[in-house]
Amino acid sequence: MSFPQTFTDQMGREIHLPARPQRIVSLVPSQTELLHDLGLEHEVAGITKFCIHPESWFRSKKRVGGTKQLNFEAIRALQPDLIIGNKEENEEEQVLALMNEFPVWMSDIRTLDDALAMIKALGNITGTGEKAGAIAGDIREKFSAFDREAASFPEKTVAYFIWKNPFMVAGNGTFIHSMLGRCGWKNVFSDLPGRYPEITIQDLQEKNPELVVLSSEPYPFAEKHVGEFSLHLPQSKVIVADGEMFSWYGSRLRLAPGYFSALIKSL
Repeated sequence: MSFPQTFTDQMGREIHLPARPQRIVSLVPSQTELLHDLGLEHEVAGITKFCIHPESWFRSKKRVGGTKQLNFEAIRALQPDLIIGNKEENEEEQVLALMNEFPVWMSDIRTLDDALAMIKALGNITGTGEKAGAIAGDIREKFSAFDREAASFPEKTVAYFIWKNPFMVAGNGTFIHSMLGRCGWKNVFSDLPGRYPEITIQDLQEKNPELVVLSSEPYPFAEKHVGEFSLHLPQSKVIVADGEMFSWYGSRLRLAPGYFSALIKSL
């Protein structure tokens, strides 16, 4: 692809790049991992403190704060020619401020198709279209096989917790919601307003889901929390699940179908 070039992000905004990006700052963990898998070792200059994959980048790359608490001075010091963010994971006010100084490409992901489109788009922008296409194709193929398998799995009602104090669950319109659906699980809180509504234990008891999923992130739910929920919902199955498999929408999606299949069979 020749430059200069104009690209449209997933929020419908156009960004103009005079040349292929050579100093990229990634503000989203799952997209950081994707950039690594696209072979952009030298092009990625900055990441967030939550970009834990790959570990080598987490140890060596300059960190520019958290996804919602960016360090503007650290970003400016890197002089990025492209910043990559996400509508949900980054704060709008901070992103708008960055847009005044740098080209910022934003993803907006609610479904698998959105994720695959993002992967291909970042491949085009970074000159790694062939690798991006291969990753997207691999993900599509594995999910197609899983979808055929999941058609035979029994449907279950589910509540998916992402936070404690206050309790917050994944609602409608989220990527997590779409992944739950692919597992054949009906989200009992999809009727509430907001993407991640706050609920009470009483709300949970009234919904009485067959399955309660405690995500390992962003709140670090662990096995010690299973008993707390089981006391309130003795008839429900309560499990801890790998939150990255349900919410990371980059190249890690290659692992998700196999994880979902094993998890469902374990129930």
